[in-house]
Amino acid sequence: MDDNSFMQMALDLAEKGRGFTSPNPMVGAVVVNRGEVVGRGYHQAAGTPHAEVHAIDDAGPKAQGATLYVTLEPCNHTGRTPPCTEKILASGINRVVMAMEDPNPGVRGGGGEFLVSQGVSVVRGVCEARARRLNEVFVKYITSGLPFVVVKCAATLDGRIATRTGDSRWVTGEAARRRVHRMRHALDAILVGVGTVISDDPSLTTRLPDIKGRDPVRVILDTRLSIPENARVLRLDSSAETLIFCGDQASADKRRLIQKSGARVLTAPVSHGRINVKALMPLLAEAGITSVLIEGGSRVIASALAAGVADKVSFFYAPKILGGDDGVPVCRGPGAGLMSDCLQLRHTRVERLGDDILIEGYLNQNQEED
Repeated sequence: MDDNSFMQMALDLAEKGRGFTSPNPMVGAVVVNRGEVVGRGYHQAAGTPHAEVHAIDDAGPKAQGATLYVTLEPCNHTGRTPPCTEKILASGINRVVMAMEDPNPGVRGGGGEFLVSQGVSVVRGVCEARARRLNEVFVKYITSGLPFVVVKCAATLDGRIATRTGDSRWVTGEAARRRVHRMRHALDAILVGVGTVISDDPSLTTRLPDIKGRDPVRVILDTRLSIPENARVLRLDSSAETLIFCGDQASADKRRLIQKSGARVLTAPVSHGRINVKALMPLLAEAGITSVLIEGGSRVIASALAAGVADKVSFFYAPKILGGDDGVPVCRGPGAGLMSDCLQLRHTRVERLGDDILIEGYLNQNQEED
């Protein structure tokens, strides 16, 4: 096997941490001695040992003279855990192959340079495109200070997310809905407008059949604080917070009443009678939210796209045709006047989920092809 093959193994290991490592990146590591994999590990949760530590411990004495394959540059600083470079040197590993340098401007290159100064051979950039895609959330957040934003919708082939009566259960099938719950598990927060809360009364939690998924922080945009006092999101038994953003003109009495439920009511800038989505993003970042899944409704999706905050879109299409123009569209409000002015997705991918089709692509990220 070559460097690429062993790095792909490390990247597969890193995937096991999806949904559990935020705000840290997902990292996998493999120790190889004379062509044999002798150690494996991945970062399992923030504050716990890094992938390199798990892999080296797994290898034991077989790490002496071995090669370490790691999906992200080993750290050379002390945070909640000691520097991984020290662990590498103590193990006797004499070659390190990394997929990508740490994107954090304050530490980028430091781990690799230190290892080289200590006589360790270092190779960079093996499977880098896949590694960057794996940690697209971490890369965006650590370089810009803003959350990575995914816009998701489920629509009929003629572009409707609900009928004229507001019925949206279910647009897509079970496989597509399960994928959405994996997205909720993987991202820090889920964002909807209060209209969605009023019409659907969703729980906005994660429900997965094979693992205990992580609930995202629930973010609700509610300019006038019109959320019903008995809304399900205010009555959940969940470890994740509910944040409600309103304008400064919202009723103080209603604010106090809602906060008694345990939700936090926060004030955000308002533009044209609606929460300013662009101005909201730094507020979410300040709350430690590194990624956001925008699930609706139509005006919130349109606002996010118009404001340029969306990095990625995930549109699920069901093989259904509403057959009229009176259903609820994916986006409400004015759109582009010319086809040349449409938002253009890059690096698109298409996946079949049961009878449904998922189309994903990027808007803001400078993504590299795999």
